[in-house]
Amino acid sequence: MSDEHEMVYARIDSLEGLLQRGRGLGAVRALREPQEAAAFVYDGIRRDWRWDGTDDRCLYLARLVHDLELSLAPVLRRLAGDEDACLRACDVLELLALSGSEAAREGLRAYIGEGVHWARVLESVSIGWPAPWWEDLGDIARARIGGEAEPPWMPEPWTRFGIETANRPAAPRPSLDGLGTDELLALLRDERTGDETKFDALRALNRREPVEELLPLVPSLGTEDGLRPLPLLRRAVERLDALAVPAARGWAEDRRPWLARLGAEVLADHPSPGDLPGLVRELAGQWAARSWCGPDRTARRLARFGPDAAEALPHLRRFWLHTPHSYERTAYLKALAAIDPSGLDHVHAEFLWDCEETARLTAITSVPAVPETLERIAALRDDPMETPEVRAAARERLASATAGSTGTGTGAGTVTYAP
Repeated sequence: MSDEHEMVYARIDSLEGLLQRGRGLGAVRALREPQEAAAFVYDGIRRDWRWDGTDDRCLYLARLVHDLELSLAPVLRRLAGDEDACLRACDVLELLALSGSEAAREGLRAYIGEGVHWARVLESVSIGWPAPWWEDLGDIARARIGGEAEPPWMPEPWTRFGIETANRPAAPRPSLDGLGTDELLALLRDERTGDETKFDALRALNRREPVEELLPLVPSLGTEDGLRPLPLLRRAVERLDALAVPAARGWAEDRRPWLARLGAEVLADHPSPGDLPGLVRELAGQWAARSWCGPDRTARRLARFGPDAAEALPHLRRFWLHTPHSYERTAYLKALAAIDPSGLDHVHAEFLWDCEETARLTAITSVPAVPETLERIAALRDDPMETPEVRAAARERLASATAGSTGTGTGAGTVTYAP
Protein backbone atom coordinates (compact mmCIF):
# COMPACT_ATOMS: atom_id res chain seq x y z
CA MET A 1 0.00 0.00 0.00
CA SER A 2 1.36 3.41 -0.90
CA ASP A 3 1.53 6.00 1.86
CA GLU A 4 0.43 8.94 -0.29
CA HIS A 5 -1.37 11.45 1.94
CA GLU A 6 -1.40 8.94 4.84
CA MET A 7 -3.91 6.57 3.29
CA VAL A 8 -6.69 5.25 5.54
CA TYR A 9 -9.25 2.69 4.44
CA ALA A 10 -12.87 3.80 4.40
CA ARG A 11 -15.61 1.93 6.27
CA ILE A 12 -16.34 -1.59 5.07
CA ASP A 13 -20.02 -0.80 4.51
CA SER A 14 -19.26 2.13 2.20
CA LEU A 15 -18.84 1.89 -1.54
CA GLU A 16 -15.44 3.54 -1.22
CA GLY A 17 -14.24 1.05 1.40
CA LEU A 18 -15.48 -1.94 -0.59
CA LEU A 19 -13.69 -0.77 -3.73
CA GLN A 20 -10.47 -0.05 -1.83
CA ARG A 21 -10.47 -3.65 -0.58
CA GLY A 22 -11.30 -5.14 -3.97
CA ARG A 23 -14.50 -6.73 -2.64
CA GLY A 24 -16.95 -8.22 -5.09
CA LEU A 25 -19.78 -6.36 -3.41
CA GLY A 26 -18.01 -3.13 -4.28
CA ALA A 27 -18.10 -4.01 -7.99
CA VAL A 28 -21.79 -4.95 -7.78
CA ARG A 29 -22.68 -1.73 -5.97
CA ALA A 30 -20.58 0.33 -8.40
CA LEU A 31 -22.76 -0.86 -11.27
CA ARG A 32 -25.81 0.29 -9.33
CA GLU A 33 -24.24 3.63 -8.31
CA PRO A 34 -22.01 4.49 -11.28
CA GLN A 35 -21.80 8.24 -10.70
CA GLU A 36 -20.61 7.84 -7.10
CA ALA A 37 -18.29 4.97 -8.01
CA ALA A 38 -16.37 6.75 -10.76
CA ALA A 39 -14.22 8.87 -8.44
CA PHE A 40 -13.37 5.86 -6.28
CA VAL A 41 -12.35 3.78 -9.29
CA TYR A 42 -10.02 6.50 -10.52
CA ASP A 43 -8.65 6.83 -6.97
CA GLY A 44 -7.88 3.10 -6.99
CA ILE A 45 -5.71 3.63 -10.05
CA ARG A 46 -4.13 6.82 -8.70
CA ARG A 47 -3.24 5.31 -5.31
CA ASP A 48 -2.22 1.74 -4.55
CA TRP A 49 -4.74 0.37 -2.06
CA ARG A 50 -3.26 -3.13 -2.06
CA TRP A 51 -2.01 -4.22 1.35
CA ASP A 52 1.09 -5.70 -0.24
CA GLY A 53 2.39 -6.93 -3.58
CA THR A 54 0.60 -10.28 -3.41
CA ASP A 55 -2.78 -8.54 -3.73
CA ASP A 56 -4.30 -7.95 -7.16
CA ARG A 57 -6.28 -4.93 -8.28
CA CYS A 58 -5.53 -4.25 -11.95
CA LEU A 59 -8.13 -6.58 -13.48
CA TYR A 60 -10.73 -5.48 -10.92
CA LEU A 61 -10.14 -1.82 -11.77
CA ALA A 62 -9.92 -2.39 -15.52
CA ARG A 63 -13.21 -4.24 -15.45
CA LEU A 64 -14.85 -1.39 -13.54
CA VAL A 65 -13.54 1.19 -16.03
CA HIS A 66 -14.93 -0.96 -18.84
CA ASP A 67 -18.29 -1.82 -17.25
CA LEU A 68 -18.96 1.74 -16.05
CA GLU A 69 -17.90 3.13 -19.45
CA LEU A 70 -15.56 5.58 -17.77
CA SER A 71 -13.33 7.95 -19.70
CA LEU A 72 -9.76 6.75 -20.18
CA ALA A 73 -8.35 10.28 -20.04
CA PRO A 74 -7.61 10.27 -16.26
CA VAL A 75 -5.96 6.85 -16.59
CA LEU A 76 -3.81 7.93 -19.53
CA ARG A 77 -2.70 10.98 -17.58
CA ARG A 78 -1.36 8.71 -14.83
CA LEU A 79 1.27 7.44 -17.26
CA ALA A 80 3.07 10.75 -16.74
CA GLY A 81 3.58 10.10 -13.02
CA ASP A 82 6.44 8.34 -11.26
CA GLU A 83 7.30 4.77 -12.19
CA ASP A 84 4.86 3.13 -9.78
CA ALA A 85 1.99 5.35 -10.87
CA CYS A 86 2.85 4.82 -14.52
CA LEU A 87 2.91 1.04 -14.19
CA ARG A 88 -0.40 0.92 -12.28
CA ALA A 89 -2.02 2.80 -15.12
CA CYS A 90 -0.21 0.63 -17.66
CA ASP A 91 -1.58 -2.57 -16.08
CA VAL A 92 -5.14 -1.28 -16.35
CA LEU A 93 -4.75 0.06 -19.90
CA GLU A 94 -3.09 -3.15 -21.03
CA LEU A 95 -6.15 -5.13 -20.00
CA LEU A 96 -8.58 -2.61 -21.46
CA ALA A 97 -6.80 -2.94 -24.79
CA LEU A 98 -7.44 -6.70 -24.65
CA SER A 99 -11.12 -5.93 -24.09
CA GLY A 100 -11.15 -4.03 -27.38
CA SER A 101 -10.30 -0.46 -26.36
CA GLU A 102 -8.39 1.10 -29.23
CA ALA A 103 -7.77 4.22 -27.11
CA ALA A 104 -6.00 2.16 -24.43
CA ARG A 105 -3.90 0.31 -26.98
CA GLU A 106 -2.85 3.40 -28.89
CA GLY A 107 -2.29 5.35 -25.69
CA LEU A 108 0.30 2.86 -24.51
CA ARG A 109 1.94 2.62 -27.92
CA ALA A 110 2.22 6.41 -28.01
CA TYR A 111 3.71 6.44 -24.51
CA ILE A 112 6.40 3.97 -25.59
CA GLY A 113 7.45 6.50 -28.20
CA GLU A 114 7.56 9.48 -25.84
CA GLY A 115 7.23 8.54 -22.15
CA VAL A 116 9.88 8.45 -19.45
CA HIS A 117 9.23 4.89 -18.29
CA TRP A 118 8.74 3.60 -21.82
CA ALA A 119 11.08 0.61 -21.42
CA ARG A 120 9.11 -0.87 -18.51
CA VAL A 121 5.86 -0.31 -20.37
CA LEU A 122 7.23 -1.98 -23.49
CA GLU A 123 8.37 -4.98 -21.45
CA SER A 124 4.93 -5.21 -19.87
CA VAL A 125 2.95 -5.12 -23.11
CA SER A 126 5.32 -7.64 -24.69
CA ILE A 127 4.17 -10.10 -22.01
CA GLY A 128 0.47 -9.23 -21.97
CA TRP A 129 -0.34 -8.46 -25.60
CA PRO A 130 -0.24 -10.47 -28.82
CA ALA A 131 3.08 -9.93 -30.60
CA PRO A 132 1.55 -8.15 -33.65
CA TRP A 133 0.43 -5.33 -31.32
CA TRP A 134 3.98 -4.36 -30.34
CA GLU A 135 6.61 -6.04 -32.52
CA ASP A 136 6.54 -3.12 -34.98
CA LEU A 137 8.00 -0.86 -32.25
CA GLY A 138 11.55 -2.10 -32.82
CA ASP A 139 12.73 1.08 -34.51
CA ILE A 140 11.48 3.18 -31.59
CA ALA A 141 13.13 0.84 -29.08
CA ARG A 142 16.47 0.89 -30.88
CA ALA A 143 16.37 4.67 -31.15
CA ARG A 144 15.52 5.21 -27.47
CA ILE A 145 17.49 2.50 -25.69
CA GLY A 146 20.73 4.51 -25.77
CA GLY A 147 19.16 7.08 -23.45
CA GLU A 148 18.62 4.52 -20.67
CA ALA A 149 21.03 4.52 -17.72
CA GLU A 150 21.37 0.72 -17.81
CA PRO A 151 20.77 -1.97 -20.41
CA PRO A 152 17.46 -3.82 -20.09
CA TRP A 153 17.36 -6.99 -18.04
CA MET A 154 14.51 -9.01 -19.52
CA PRO A 155 15.12 -10.87 -22.78
CA GLU A 156 11.74 -9.98 -24.30
CA PRO A 157 11.22 -7.85 -26.32
CA TRP A 158 14.82 -6.66 -26.55
CA THR A 159 16.46 -9.71 -28.10
CA ARG A 160 13.76 -9.72 -30.76
CA PHE A 161 14.80 -6.15 -31.59
CA GLY A 162 18.51 -6.99 -31.62
CA ILE A 163 19.16 -5.07 -28.40
CA GLU A 164 21.69 -6.51 -25.95
CA THR A 165 20.46 -7.16 -22.40
CA ALA A 166 22.31 -7.25 -19.10
CA ASN A 167 20.94 -10.68 -18.33
CA ARG A 168 22.34 -13.22 -20.72
CA PRO A 169 19.78 -16.03 -20.71
CA ALA A 170 21.22 -19.35 -19.68
CA ALA A 171 21.12 -22.25 -22.08
CA PRO A 172 17.77 -23.99 -21.68
CA ARG A 173 17.91 -27.13 -19.57
CA PRO A 174 16.26 -30.27 -20.92
CA SER A 175 12.82 -30.98 -19.47
CA LEU A 176 12.60 -33.86 -17.01
CA ASP A 177 8.85 -34.35 -17.54
CA GLY A 178 9.53 -37.38 -19.72
CA LEU A 179 11.29 -39.27 -16.92
CA GLY A 180 9.48 -41.78 -14.76
CA THR A 181 8.79 -41.07 -11.11
CA ASP A 182 11.43 -43.57 -9.99
CA GLU A 183 13.98 -41.85 -12.22
CA LEU A 184 13.15 -38.46 -10.74
CA LEU A 185 13.52 -39.82 -7.22
CA ALA A 186 16.86 -41.34 -8.20
CA LEU A 187 18.08 -37.93 -9.34
CA LEU A 188 17.06 -36.42 -6.01
CA ARG A 189 18.75 -39.26 -4.14
CA ASP A 190 22.06 -38.98 -6.02
CA GLU A 191 24.57 -36.77 -4.18
CA ARG A 192 26.19 -35.90 -7.52
CA THR A 193 23.03 -34.21 -8.84
CA GLY A 194 23.29 -30.42 -8.85
CA ASP A 195 20.74 -28.08 -7.27
CA GLU A 196 19.37 -26.94 -10.64
CA THR A 197 18.64 -30.50 -11.75
CA LYS A 198 17.08 -31.31 -8.38
CA PHE A 199 14.89 -28.23 -8.73
CA ASP A 200 13.75 -29.47 -12.16
CA ALA A 201 13.07 -32.92 -10.70
CA LEU A 202 10.91 -31.42 -7.92
CA ARG A 203 9.03 -29.33 -10.45
CA ALA A 204 8.29 -32.45 -12.52
CA LEU A 205 7.15 -34.35 -9.41
CA ASN A 206 4.84 -31.51 -8.39
CA ARG A 207 2.97 -31.96 -11.66
CA ARG A 208 2.11 -35.55 -10.72
CA GLU A 209 0.31 -37.33 -7.93
CA PRO A 210 2.09 -36.87 -4.57
CA VAL A 211 4.88 -39.38 -3.99
CA GLU A 212 5.33 -40.70 -0.42
CA GLU A 213 8.77 -42.04 -1.36
CA LEU A 214 9.98 -38.45 -1.38
CA LEU A 215 9.79 -38.17 2.42
CA PRO A 216 13.03 -40.02 3.31
CA LEU A 217 14.90 -37.77 0.86
CA VAL A 218 13.74 -34.47 2.33
CA PRO A 219 16.65 -34.01 4.80
CA SER A 220 19.10 -34.24 1.89
CA LEU A 221 17.27 -31.65 -0.23
CA GLY A 222 18.71 -28.46 1.19
CA THR A 223 20.68 -26.06 -0.96
CA GLU A 224 24.39 -26.66 -1.37
CA ASP A 225 25.17 -23.98 1.24
CA GLY A 226 22.95 -25.81 3.76
CA LEU A 227 20.95 -22.68 4.62
CA ARG A 228 17.54 -23.34 3.08
CA PRO A 229 15.39 -25.99 1.39
CA LEU A 230 15.52 -26.35 -2.36
CA PRO A 231 12.87 -24.29 -4.15
CA LEU A 232 9.62 -26.26 -4.58
CA LEU A 233 10.46 -28.69 -1.77
CA ARG A 234 7.95 -27.03 0.58
CA ARG A 235 5.24 -27.38 -2.06
CA ALA A 236 6.11 -31.05 -2.65
CA VAL A 237 5.83 -31.75 1.08
CA GLU A 238 2.55 -29.79 1.38
CA ARG A 239 1.00 -31.95 -1.33
CA LEU A 240 1.63 -35.06 0.77
CA ASP A 241 -0.64 -33.57 3.44
CA ALA A 242 -0.98 -35.78 6.54
CA LEU A 243 1.41 -38.41 5.13
CA ALA A 244 4.27 -36.02 5.95
CA VAL A 245 3.42 -35.69 9.64
CA PRO A 246 5.35 -38.69 11.04
CA ALA A 247 8.53 -37.67 9.21
CA ALA A 248 8.01 -34.02 10.18
CA ARG A 249 8.26 -34.90 13.87
CA GLY A 250 11.85 -35.93 13.29
CA TRP A 251 12.63 -32.96 11.07
CA ALA A 252 11.39 -30.57 13.76
CA GLU A 253 14.14 -31.86 16.09
CA ASP A 254 16.92 -31.52 13.50
CA ARG A 255 19.86 -29.18 14.11
CA ARG A 256 19.58 -27.71 10.64
CA PRO A 257 17.37 -24.62 11.00
CA TRP A 258 15.73 -24.94 7.58
CA LEU A 259 14.71 -28.56 8.20
CA ALA A 260 13.52 -27.83 11.74
CA ARG A 261 11.38 -24.96 10.40
CA LEU A 262 9.91 -27.16 7.68
CA GLY A 263 9.06 -29.87 10.22
CA ALA A 264 7.48 -27.35 12.59
CA GLU A 265 5.39 -25.86 9.78
CA VAL A 266 4.08 -29.26 8.71
CA LEU A 267 3.14 -30.14 12.28
CA ALA A 268 1.45 -26.77 12.79
CA ASP A 269 -0.55 -27.30 9.60
CA HIS A 270 -1.89 -30.61 10.99
CA PRO A 271 -3.04 -29.70 14.50
CA SER A 272 -4.38 -32.21 16.99
CA PRO A 273 -7.70 -31.75 18.82
CA GLY A 274 -5.84 -30.31 21.78
CA ASP A 275 -4.56 -27.49 19.58
CA LEU A 276 -8.01 -26.14 18.74
CA PRO A 277 -8.49 -23.76 21.72
CA GLY A 278 -5.05 -22.28 21.13
CA LEU A 279 -5.77 -21.70 17.44
CA VAL A 280 -9.03 -19.93 18.28
CA ARG A 281 -7.15 -17.72 20.74
CA GLU A 282 -4.47 -17.09 18.11
CA LEU A 283 -7.07 -15.92 15.58
CA ALA A 284 -8.76 -13.75 18.20
CA GLY A 285 -5.41 -12.17 19.04
CA GLN A 286 -4.67 -11.54 15.38
CA TRP A 287 -8.01 -9.79 15.07
CA ALA A 288 -7.43 -7.71 18.19
CA ALA A 289 -4.06 -6.61 16.78
CA ARG A 290 -5.54 -6.11 13.29
CA SER A 291 -2.79 -8.34 11.90
CA TRP A 292 -3.70 -8.55 8.24
CA CYS A 293 -0.75 -10.75 7.18
CA GLY A 294 -0.81 -14.33 8.45
CA PRO A 295 -4.31 -15.08 9.76
CA ASP A 296 -5.02 -16.96 6.53
CA ARG A 297 -2.71 -19.71 7.74
CA THR A 298 -4.51 -19.83 11.09
CA ALA A 299 -7.79 -20.03 9.18
CA ARG A 300 -6.59 -22.99 7.11
CA ARG A 301 -5.54 -24.82 10.26
CA LEU A 302 -8.91 -24.15 11.89
CA ALA A 303 -10.71 -25.39 8.79
CA ARG A 304 -9.31 -28.88 9.44
CA PHE A 305 -11.49 -29.16 12.55
CA GLY A 306 -14.75 -28.60 10.66
CA PRO A 307 -17.80 -27.88 12.87
CA ASP A 308 -15.72 -28.36 16.03
CA ALA A 309 -14.13 -24.97 15.31
CA ALA A 310 -17.44 -23.10 15.50
CA GLU A 311 -16.04 -20.77 18.16
CA ALA A 312 -13.77 -19.28 15.48
CA LEU A 313 -16.64 -18.30 13.17
CA PRO A 314 -17.12 -14.70 14.43
CA HIS A 315 -13.42 -13.94 13.99
CA LEU A 316 -13.33 -15.51 10.51
CA ARG A 317 -16.33 -13.42 9.45
CA ARG A 318 -14.64 -10.26 10.72
CA PHE A 319 -11.47 -11.01 8.79
CA TRP A 320 -13.43 -11.76 5.60
CA LEU A 321 -15.37 -8.50 5.89
CA HIS A 322 -12.58 -6.18 7.02
CA THR A 323 -9.25 -7.35 5.65
CA PRO A 324 -7.57 -5.01 3.17
CA HIS A 325 -5.21 -7.90 2.34
CA SER A 326 -7.33 -9.35 -0.44
CA TYR A 327 -4.95 -12.22 -1.15
CA GLU A 328 -5.93 -13.82 2.18
CA ARG A 329 -9.69 -13.38 1.76
CA THR A 330 -10.27 -16.74 0.04
CA ALA A 331 -8.79 -18.62 3.01
CA TYR A 332 -11.41 -17.09 5.31
CA LEU A 333 -14.28 -18.13 3.06
CA LYS A 334 -12.92 -21.67 2.76
CA ALA A 335 -12.60 -21.92 6.53
CA LEU A 336 -16.14 -20.60 7.02
CA ALA A 337 -17.43 -23.16 4.52
CA ALA A 338 -15.55 -26.01 6.22
CA ILE A 339 -16.87 -25.09 9.67
CA ASP A 340 -20.44 -24.03 8.81
CA PRO A 341 -21.42 -23.80 5.14
CA SER A 342 -24.94 -22.57 5.83
CA GLY A 343 -25.80 -19.09 4.65
CA LEU A 344 -22.73 -18.63 2.43
CA ASP A 345 -24.45 -18.58 -0.97
CA HIS A 346 -24.34 -14.77 -1.08
CA VAL A 347 -20.64 -14.78 -0.19
CA HIS A 348 -19.79 -17.20 -2.97
CA ALA A 349 -21.87 -15.08 -5.36
CA GLU A 350 -19.99 -11.95 -4.31
CA PHE A 351 -16.68 -13.73 -4.89
CA LEU A 352 -17.53 -14.01 -8.60
CA TRP A 353 -16.77 -10.27 -8.70
CA ASP A 354 -13.76 -10.29 -6.35
CA CYS A 355 -10.39 -8.82 -7.30
CA GLU A 356 -8.51 -12.05 -6.53
CA GLU A 357 -8.26 -14.91 -9.00
CA THR A 358 -8.39 -17.51 -6.20
CA ALA A 359 -11.65 -15.99 -4.97
CA ARG A 360 -13.25 -16.16 -8.41
CA LEU A 361 -12.06 -19.74 -8.90
CA THR A 362 -13.53 -20.76 -5.54
CA ALA A 363 -16.82 -19.07 -6.34
CA ILE A 364 -17.13 -20.67 -9.77
CA THR A 365 -17.02 -24.16 -8.28
CA SER A 366 -19.13 -23.40 -5.19
CA VAL A 367 -21.84 -20.88 -6.09
CA PRO A 368 -25.45 -22.08 -6.55
CA ALA A 369 -26.34 -22.65 -10.20
CA VAL A 370 -29.11 -20.07 -10.53
CA PRO A 371 -29.62 -17.82 -13.58
CA GLU A 372 -27.97 -14.80 -11.95
CA THR A 373 -24.75 -16.63 -11.07
CA LEU A 374 -24.59 -18.62 -14.30
CA GLU A 375 -24.86 -15.35 -16.23
CA ARG A 376 -21.91 -13.97 -14.29
CA ILE A 377 -19.89 -17.16 -14.84
CA ALA A 378 -20.61 -16.89 -18.57
CA ALA A 379 -19.33 -13.30 -18.50
CA LEU A 380 -16.09 -14.48 -16.87
CA ARG A 381 -15.75 -17.21 -19.48
CA ASP A 382 -16.08 -14.71 -22.32
CA ASP A 383 -14.02 -11.85 -20.86
CA PRO A 384 -10.73 -11.44 -22.79
CA MET A 385 -9.27 -9.61 -19.77
CA GLU A 386 -9.85 -12.60 -17.46
CA THR A 387 -7.10 -15.08 -16.61
CA PRO A 388 -6.94 -18.35 -18.58
CA GLU A 389 -7.48 -20.37 -15.39
CA VAL A 390 -10.70 -18.57 -14.50
CA ARG A 391 -12.02 -18.77 -18.06
CA ALA A 392 -11.32 -22.51 -18.16
CA ALA A 393 -13.03 -23.08 -14.80
CA ALA A 394 -16.02 -21.05 -15.98
CA ARG A 395 -16.31 -23.13 -19.15
CA GLU A 396 -16.22 -26.33 -17.12
CA ARG A 397 -18.85 -25.14 -14.64
CA LEU A 398 -21.19 -23.99 -17.38
CA ALA A 399 -20.78 -27.27 -19.24
CA SER A 400 -21.68 -29.23 -16.11
CA ALA A 401 -24.63 -26.92 -15.41
CA THR A 402 -25.91 -27.45 -18.96
CA ALA A 403 -25.61 -31.19 -18.50
CA GLY A 404 -27.61 -30.93 -15.28
CA SER A 405 -24.81 -32.44 -13.21
CA THR A 406 -24.13 -29.62 -10.74
CA GLY A 407 -26.45 -31.00 -8.11
CA THR A 408 -27.57 -27.51 -7.15
CA GLY A 409 -30.32 -27.07 -9.67
CA THR A 410 -30.77 -24.42 -12.32
CA GLY A 411 -34.13 -23.04 -11.39
CA ALA A 412 -35.25 -19.46 -11.10
CA GLY A 413 -33.64 -18.81 -7.73
CA THR A 414 -31.71 -15.67 -6.98
CA VAL A 415 -28.78 -14.76 -4.79
CA THR A 416 -28.72 -11.64 -2.64
CA TYR A 417 -25.43 -9.79 -2.33
CA ALA A 418 -25.10 -8.75 1.29
CA PRO A 419 -22.23 -7.02 3.13
